[in-house]
This record gives sequence, C-alpha cells and structure tokens, in this order.
Amino acid sequence: MRIRVLAITLTLAAASTGLAVPARAAGRAAGGAVRFTDSGGIHVVDVRRVDDRQYALRVSTAALGRAVDVRVLLPTGYDRRPGARFPVLYLFHGTSGRASDWIERGDAERTTAGRPLITVMPDGGFDGDGGGWYTDWADPRTALGPSRWETFHVTQLIPWIDRNLRTVPRREGRAVAGLSQGGFGAMSYAARHPELFVSAASFSGAPDIAYDPVVSVGAAGVVSYVAAVGDGVHPDAIFGSRLADAINWRGHDPATLAPNLRGMRLALHTAAGVPGPLDPPVPDPAAIGIEALTHASTAGFHRRLEALEIPSHYDDRLLGTHTFPYWARDLRRHIGPLTRTFAAPPRPPAKISYRSIDAAWTQWGWTVSLKRPEARQFSALTDASATGFALRAAGTATVTTPASYRPGARVVIDVARGRTHKVIRTSAGPSGRLTLTLPPARGAATTLVRISRP
Repeated sequence: MRIRVLAITLTLAAASTGLAVPARAAGRAAGGAVRFTDSGGIHVVDVRRVDDRQYALRVSTAALGRAVDVRVLLPTGYDRRPGARFPVLYLFHGTSGRASDWIERGDAERTTAGRPLITVMPDGGFDGDGGGWYTDWADPRTALGPSRWETFHVTQLIPWIDRNLRTVPRREGRAVAGLSQGGFGAMSYAARHPELFVSAASFSGAPDIAYDPVVSVGAAGVVSYVAAVGDGVHPDAIFGSRLADAINWRGHDPATLAPNLRGMRLALHTAAGVPGPLDPPVPDPAAIGIEALTHASTAGFHRRLEALEIPSHYDDRLLGTHTFPYWARDLRRHIGPLTRTFAAPPRPPAKISYRSIDAAWTQWGWTVSLKRPEARQFSALTDASATGFALRAAGTATVTTPASYRPGARVVIDVARGRTHKVIRTSAGPSGRLTLTLPPARGAATTLVRISRP
C-alpha cells in the first residue's frame, strides 16, 4: 500500500514519504562470490544475485516476527579483491518504501559505481506499509508483530553485514543516510549510537520530531496518521502517546539528542517545496506540501546544530518537491564527500559526552547501567576520559570505563555530589577497566568523579 501523506494544517511540520516497489520473487543463489549465512538472530531466507554488484536478500528475525528484504550493492570487482575491505553506507527509504527503492528510483547503483563502498539498503517497514519509523515500537503486540526496527537495523543487521562481507567493521568505516522518514532514521540512529557511525545524512528528512514545540505537534499528527492509515495500527503504537510518553519521543529525537553528534560528519539536504527543474509540468500537490513540512523540520534541526556549534553541510536548495529525482541528486552530491570522509575520517572525541533515556547503554567503551524509579529518564555522561567524568542521573548508577588503564593499576577515585564527598581506592580489572557504583540519587543529580593515580 502506498501512502501519500498530504499536508492538512500548517502545524504538520514533520512528514515523510517514499515510493513502494513490489518485491520480486527470489531464489537461493546456486553459487556466486558471497555466501550469506545466518548469525546474530538473522536467518537468511533467500538470496538472489541480481548482477555483478547487486544482491537481493530475504531475511527473517524474531525482532520483527516476519521476513523482510535487504538489498546490497558491492564495489565493482569485490570478488576479485579477496584481501580488500570496504566501508559501508546504510541507506534508508521513506514512508511506504521498500529496500529496492534506492535501486529502482534513486539511481543508487550508478551513483556508487566505481566507488570503494558497500551499500546496504534494508526494509524499514513491512511490504510497503507506512513504515516502522526506525525505532522499537512502544507497542510490540500489534497485528504487525514486535516491530523492533532499531534492534533489527542496529543490533542485528550491522554485525551480520560485518560477518558476511569484507567491511571496515568500526566507526571509521560506517555511515548512515536516508530520505524522508529514512532521513529521520539515519539521524536518530546516529544520535543514539554515535560510536557506530562516522557520517550521517538526511535527504528531505524529519530530524526534529520533539524539540521544537510547533514541529512536535505536526510530527505527532504525521506519525499517528502513518500508524493508523499506513500501518493499520492504533495511533500511539510507534512512539507511544505524545503526552504520556513524551520522554520516549524525545529519547529518539535527533534534535533533542543533537549533542551526541559531535565529531560526526553531518549533511542535510532539503528544499522548500517550490516546484523546480526536476518536477513534471504539473507537480504533485502532496509532494509540494510534504517537502515544505520536512523543510521546516530540517531547518529547525540545522539551527539546533548551529546553536551547539556542531558543524554540518546544509544544502537548502529552495526549489524542489518531495520526489525521487531530487533524492537521487542529493545522493550523487553526497557520495563524493562521503568517500573523502572514509578516506580521512575525523578522530573520535577526546572526551565523551552522551545522553540517553535507556536504563543501560554502552558508547565509546563506556557502559552505564541504571536502577531508577522511572523506567525512562534522561541520563547524561559528560566530559568522560581516563581522568574522570560527570554523570547526571536519578537512582543508582554503575559505570564501567573503557580499557584505559594498565590491568591491576591502582587508582584513587574522588566522588562528589553536592556537599557529599567520598574517596575510593581500587585497582583496574584484568581488562584494564574500572567499575564504579555511585551513591543513589533521589532525583536527577550530577555526580563528579575524578580518577588519579596514588
């Protein structure tokens, strides 16, 4: 089912759409250069080698409860270079889209030809429905099944690709991008998992669904509409109620989580919805309206980045509607800078800062596990390095550092919160990490930790 989300009010300031392409029948490849095998919760249902570079795969996972498609584009001559490894671009489609969209409508095969790059294009919804919004759904018991899209894309698909293909399996060799709803997904995944990606790009995306008060009203309307009409589920199934579950919306919102994006190469491509050179003589009114709405979301996100002094490439081309000819052009303009980023990636931040609503998370080698009165609350690790950190969180927090110390090395840890102060003398574990449980906090409180040698 193809969903065309039409602007109904001016407050609908965040929307996304795509084009559905029917899935083709696929069969197990009788040979070929790549043998895709099961791992990490992903079961390979079918493999078809489309041409020298392209594979069409059907995979299943308990995270989704049903099979979905994944398209893979390999670099030219991949099978003739058995010792070479290649960076990976994860490229997402929009609402009502399919894994084949970027191939069939976005010119991805020609755009990536000759580039030393693997491109992975997974389904972000079931059979061209409204789409999963690149998140683990608040309600996993709908007729569509668990719908744990973030788990599938981030926790399962990325390691599965790294096991089956000769990738550069670290941050410096991994990027994410997407159009419309997929642009939201690319920025949300990058903000929630910054250690995984060196670059993130949004083409006519909706990277602000909860930060700006006007945009957030529109985003709630659009997401609810897509859930009810496109996916056939209740309006709050995806992120939960915009009022009662506002913390979950903000915890997946790229604009709210924008500080996590420091040190990443960011690109934003947008237009105002004014018909331009790639539109037909009679432009689609829906494509005009939706691009105007995603433009508001992207422009607001860009202002947020500027306020935080986080650099980005901002391409506001004014002319253009919410259609594939512009997204294909965006990808062509993005691919050169992306290739240069992979060739000379930015270094990881010297000090780590990260915010999350999750009760337990690991980023950049730091692990924080929380026991707190509410299931979802923001915690923030700030200026973390081998010499200490600050953590703002409620409840009891256990922090494990990266392997920054000599195994068995003795350290002195000063823990301060408000007027309380505690000194702990301990040693690094066999892996060179420190694990520290901080005193419980009744509400969100900041604990300062300094680590030194005796």
